[in-house]
Amino acid sequence: VSGIVLLGLGVDVTHGEATLTAVLGASSAYLQHVGRLCLVLGTVAIPLGLVGWYGATTESRGALLFCFLSTVIIIIVEVAAATVVLAFLPIVRDVTLEHTFVTLRKNYRGYNEPDDYSTQWNLVMEKLKCCGVNNYTDFSGSNFAKTTGHSYPRDCCKNMGTAACDGRNTSTAVIHRGGCFSKLLKITKAQSFMLCGGSLGAAVIQLPGILATLLLFVKLG
Repeated sequence: VSGIVLLGLGVDVTHGEATLTAVLGASSAYLQHVGRLCLVLGTVAIPLGLVGWYGATTESRGALLFCFLSTVIIIIVEVAAATVVLAFLPIVRDVTLEHTFVTLRKNYRGYNEPDDYSTQWNLVMEKLKCCGVNNYTDFSGSNFAKTTGHSYPRDCCKNMGTAACDGRNTSTAVIHRGGCFSKLLKITKAQSFMLCGGSLGAAVIQLPGILATLLLFVKLG
């Protein structure tokens, strides 16, 4: 059960909304790292449960000892992962805003550009229905504005197919004027708490199994 919980966490974080937070830079990368760690732990925990079952049914002290020690290591890693998540969340909240703003103005190139950074931001603005870090004015005076002459990219528009989406019309009927940072921070918080709760929850699920394995190991001795 704990293995399935960890696998579910890992899949959700590595392929879900958390992928949008990549535009926040290295300070939010911990979500993907911990998500991949959950995938590994879940992949290990499931066969480990079968080893414990085998040790119990065959009364193999070696299998029980292996299961006990391995599960203890997994629990330590789960608690450490939860601690890392809680430690990095304030960094994203307090430090990332200015860095993300400066990086956007410097590196964003526009719609349909081949670079990964622009592609990531285009996806974020389209999915979250927002524009820029703080708001649509973030692009004013940026490298994007200097290169294209536009005040905002196409992905800020509510409907990119209309003539009003011309890069200059800033009407609320045409573009999403609000910034993306608050929405990205909300996703980061939600994913962080889910990772933390899931990791600790898996550890709690594993504790009775550890105790039962240890008692059976002692009894067979």
